[in-house]
Amino acid sequence: MSEFDELRLTAESCTRCPLAATRTNVVFGAGRPDSELMFVGEAPGRNEDLEGVPFVGRAGQLLDQLLDEVGIERETVYIANVLKCRPPNNRDPQPHEIDACKGYLRSQIRLIHPRVVVTLGNFATKLLLNTTTGITRLRGRAYPWWLGASLIPTFHPAAALRGKPAVLESMRADFRLMREAIDASRAAEAAESEAQPESVPEQATLWR
Repeated sequence: MSEFDELRLTAESCTRCPLAATRTNVVFGAGRPDSELMFVGEAPGRNEDLEGVPFVGRAGQLLDQLLDEVGIERETVYIANVLKCRPPNNRDPQPHEIDACKGYLRSQIRLIHPRVVVTLGNFATKLLLNTTTGITRLRGRAYPWWLGASLIPTFHPAAALRGKPAVLESMRADFRLMREAIDASRAAEAAESEAQPESVPEQATLWR
């Protein structure tokens, strides 16, 4: 069994926080565990809790649409959340829940080792960038991040569904930036491999 599958099994039996008592399913994540693109959302909703898969409702449909617009299929990416269990009534994640669950996300990112990580909404963005600044101020640029990846914050699809058209247009711009970051990373890797032998990059410590 791979380390990734072992991590999934551990998460599926997790009782580190009270959400274990109210969940239907652990929503560990979905997609390719070797993907170059990873999305990180906030927490499962009702549909995700029932099906055990992230982003399966209207927000997921919008995510699929935005991916399609930049020529990427959902099946080629990996999608996870900060929390693996649904908070009651879809309330905001609590600090102790994030602390109990973030180790799973850290390990997912380490094992997937994506080129680009896209954070969807405030909770994922603040955690992964270790900041208190809100998503509106942070979005629109790529941040050099852990393991050599670029991190691109954008709004949560649910915000676009209930918000003004400008929110959706901002997300479209962020997805174009995401596509550019992936292409630039591929080109840089190709140029480096032609110029010199492969080397293992130094890995920083996440969330000390």
